[in-house]
Amino acid sequence: MRALATVCCKVALTVTVGAVAVGCGGESSPTEVVLVTHDSFAISKDVKAAFEEESGLTLRILQGGDAGVVLNQALLTAGNPQGDVIFGIDDNLLSRALAGDLLDPYRSDELGDAPLFPPPDERVTPIDHGAVCLNVDRAWFASRSIPPPQALSDLVLDRYRGLLVVENPATSSPGLVFLLATIAQFGDRGWQGFWRGLRANDVLVVDGWEEAYTQQFSGAAGSPGKRPIVVSYASSPAAEVIFSSTPLDESPTAVVEDGCFRQVEYAGVLRGAPNPDGARALIDFMLGERFQADVPASMFVYPVRAGTPLPEAFAKHAIVPERPLTLDADEIDENRDRWISTWTEIVLR
Repeated sequence: MRALATVCCKVALTVTVGAVAVGCGGESSPTEVVLVTHDSFAISKDVKAAFEEESGLTLRILQGGDAGVVLNQALLTAGNPQGDVIFGIDDNLLSRALAGDLLDPYRSDELGDAPLFPPPDERVTPIDHGAVCLNVDRAWFASRSIPPPQALSDLVLDRYRGLLVVENPATSSPGLVFLLATIAQFGDRGWQGFWRGLRANDVLVVDGWEEAYTQQFSGAAGSPGKRPIVVSYASSPAAEVIFSSTPLDESPTAVVEDGCFRQVEYAGVLRGAPNPDGARALIDFMLGERFQADVPASMFVYPVRAGTPLPEAFAKHAIVPERPLTLDADEIDENRDRWISTWTEIVLR
């Protein structure tokens, strides 16, 4: 590095080595910022270009599977991270990130004085929110004259045998949220009996949302799946309309509002980040008007910035549950591992 700096001083140039620009005085500055995130993260090309133009940095996106898998990988490299910012830690995974000393403190000025979702800790910044809910395939149920489920408790009925696909709570963020929804709904004892009923009713468990929704769920456009009930999001019907190859007046899927569980996703500066200044700039940008307006159509969740306009399809086909299920964060923190272990014993063994 020092030899390269000497050379570029003689020729009055700045040389880029990897992701670091080396100047004539031997000083170096990063030329990129790396976002570590889950496979469902998306950003429009023009919004990504806007960040790069404003910051002078290249944004590199490192996607590593479902949110739970991404967090597990990040914890293994805490203090020596693969990137600068992590995004996709939800409030149900948050305590693991904080306990693992994964993040550095940062509060963005873009939060304002009264954010819709006040940060629960100075090391995380809320970026979007939504709800994990059951989704159903309208056409499948209509063609068989079977009513879709109206409540979580319906899922153990014989008429829904072999129809449900869920994500593993040990590896999937929506899978964990759905487990928490059943605990909030049925209590610390009742949820176990409910899951025994689901296992007896031939529930299918997969590792993550992508497989559950795009491969196993029959209602997703282009999916080869045969199961008409899936754990997904309250905004998924809007996504089906937006991405449809032909205009739709009604989404082919619908949400079962009973049992929806609220989910907020956070970003944080990774401890030991190679580019902490770039990390803070990226978080500021993710809270800014342009990125927040891009959130609904790109990731099909709701922005946390008040007053952000929503696509028409969201207003017509997505829902914000009136009474979403929740659990106290301390209760989740104290019991998560036990709950997942018990779930594994009941459902997978």
